[in-house]
Amino acid sequence: MDEDVNNDQVKRGLKSRHVSMIALGGCIGTGLFVASGSAVSTAGPGGALVAYALMGTMVYFLMTSLGEMATNMPISGSFAAYSAKYVDPALGFAMGWNYWFNWAITVAVDVSTVALVMKFWLPDVPSWIWSGAALLLIFLINAMSVRTFGETEFWMSLIKVVTIIIFLAVGILTIFGIMGGHFIGLKNFTIKDAPFAGGIPPIISVFVVAGFSFQGTELVGITAGESQDPSHSVPKAINEVFWRIILFYILAIAVIAAILPYTSHSLLGSDASDIAISPFTLVFQRAGLAAAASVMNAVILTSVISSANSGMYASTRMLYSLANTGYAPKVLGKTASNGIPYNSLLVTTAVALLTFISSIAGPQIYLWLVAASGLTGFIAWFGIAISHYRFRKAFIKQGHDLKELKYHAKWFPFGPILCLILCILVIIGQDPSSFVHFEWKQILVTYMSVPLVVILYVVYKLKHHTKVIPLDEVDVSPSEEEQDLSKLNK
Repeated sequence: MDEDVNNDQVKRGLKSRHVSMIALGGCIGTGLFVASGSAVSTAGPGGALVAYALMGTMVYFLMTSLGEMATNMPISGSFAAYSAKYVDPALGFAMGWNYWFNWAITVAVDVSTVALVMKFWLPDVPSWIWSGAALLLIFLINAMSVRTFGETEFWMSLIKVVTIIIFLAVGILTIFGIMGGHFIGLKNFTIKDAPFAGGIPPIISVFVVAGFSFQGTELVGITAGESQDPSHSVPKAINEVFWRIILFYILAIAVIAAILPYTSHSLLGSDASDIAISPFTLVFQRAGLAAAASVMNAVILTSVISSANSGMYASTRMLYSLANTGYAPKVLGKTASNGIPYNSLLVTTAVALLTFISSIAGPQIYLWLVAASGLTGFIAWFGIAISHYRFRKAFIKQGHDLKELKYHAKWFPFGPILCLILCILVIIGQDPSSFVHFEWKQILVTYMSVPLVVILYVVYKLKHHTKVIPLDEVDVSPSEEEQDLSKLNK
């Protein structure tokens, strides 16, 4: 009975508005606020727009695939469970540990970035103080309650959304000369080789950057397990997020490309350690807003903390799910009276802390850990796509009617097939030149996460003699326990 109560509390923590804003805010971060400038400089204004539009389309189909499975079986740590249930238990094991590792390392990267951002205001304060304070804050937020996490993410995501809306308004006024003193129009779309600088190869390279920018949207699958009404909140979040992402990303990049020529050296230097040359900051300054750098630094600080907060939540829930499916020690699957899996939270925090410490004591170890987690987001997307493809195929083959599903993914099977193809393209396209020049050390650093997942898959498969589940044997219905939990949400 106590376990049922705990599960009920875990499931009912997040409101619909939390799920929508978390899904939206999860993919709006330094990828848009900072790295978008380098995307424009690499592929030109038209190339950047094409790359982000294509990736946004793929992400939408990915979200609908996840939505169909999440509304049918809403559980925390959904990716591993879906891969295990619809493809192969060994794939579920590999995907689960892959995703947990990715976010645990990402938390450490983000808290390190907090220190870089704080140097803008207080350059003389030791970096470890800011990083330690950020990690403690994130731990406390996740330790209080699911509702506390949801509210925190809602407001931090709202800050990012409001910033983009203001940016778009200021940018459009600047383009038409209402702010900034002179009319700009679309002249920067026609200078030199614009709008497509360098042709197809730069677009493909920016496509990879765009993919990293959109990572985090899959968090809606994690939150579905703790949503009060996943059959309503998940489809709502998916539909809203698609249009907002396209609106925010495409319009923001169009504004940046219109105001700042792709040949600008400031765009070439865009990275997370120099907030002053964020394209957002440059556009605000062009409009005559003197405090732009300080304001954008505060927004980026919020964005980095939000990313770390979401990472802590996602990795904790994934570890909790792994424990409940027998892929991790059972002690990690226990929850307290407030529904928080504290053992999983403590282990995840310890890994993030050790990774952060390694950035001080052993920089090389830290860099290898970051490299090892580099492609895990795309690998998770690949797992979602193949799981949905097999789920729908098995659902139909076993004689079920699509009307039984609470949410239907759009354009099946085009969506998951497109996701599979593009994820493979992005993974291969990380650093193809290293293969041409046989730079084996660079290949290992760049692609390390791929053999790690393969090793996890093969080791589990050999140990437990699992097989790819035939379509007519795939269990497309929620388990008895999951059906009971779904009833509690109604």
